[in-house]
This record gives sequence, C-alpha cells and structure tokens, in this order.
Amino acid sequence: MDQTLSKWQPTILSLLRFIIGLLLLQYGIAKIFKFPVLPYFASIPPLIVVAGTIELIGGALLLLGLFTRPVAFILSGQMAFAYFLGHMFKAANPVFLPLVNGGTLAIALCFTCLYLATAGGGPISLDAMLRKK
Repeated sequence: MDQTLSKWQPTILSLLRFIIGLLLLQYGIAKIFKFPVLPYFASIPPLIVVAGTIELIGGALLLLGLFTRPVAFILSGQMAFAYFLGHMFKAANPVFLPLVNGGTLAIALCFTCLYLATAGGGPISLDAMLRKK
C-alpha cells in the first residue's frame, strides 16, 4: 500500500496547493469585494483589508502554483498573525484553545502553508513548468 500511495504524492501535493489557494482566495474575495456578504466582514477595519489583499493575491498565486514557496511562507505568517490577533482573544477569557476561540482553520491554514513553503508547488504548477524551460 505504501508504494501505491507514494506514487501519487507529487500529484496530491499539487492538489493540496490548489485547494488551499481556493480557500484563501475565497476569503480574500469576501473581505475585499464583500462577496458573498458575510456578517462578520460587514465593517472592515484597515487591517482586515490588508489581510484580504494578501489572501486574494496569495490565494491566486497558490492556485496557479506561481512563486509557491515565498507566497506560502508569507501566507503561513499571516495565518499565524490572524490566529493570535483575531482569534486568541475572541473568547470571553483569552484561551489558547482553537475550538473555543474559532481559530482552528487559521491554525490549519498556517501549518499547511508552512508545509507548502518547504515542499513547493508540486509537478502541476507554473513553478514546475518554468523550471523545465
């Protein structure tokens, strides 16, 4: 089973990058273009606009697999920042429990982007295509 699954690892890496790019892109679109209309993005402070811009551009670049490593590294830092700034103190008593403060997705995206920063975009990416030339 190990050999069967390992032959798919490069392709699944590209799929992971693509899906994470889509997830981040949707948050960027919601924050910048207010579509779809979400109640928690009704009033957008300047810091959220900056985060949305990073997610919009970074998500699109991840989707394409262009500059994957540096973009994923920046997005990983942004997701860590989002957790500590936006989620950690959201609960009545500041706690480090993501289940209580709603930061589960921020942590998952942080470490997935950190993985992509080390692993790269995979074989189905513009990075791989540009490397072949």
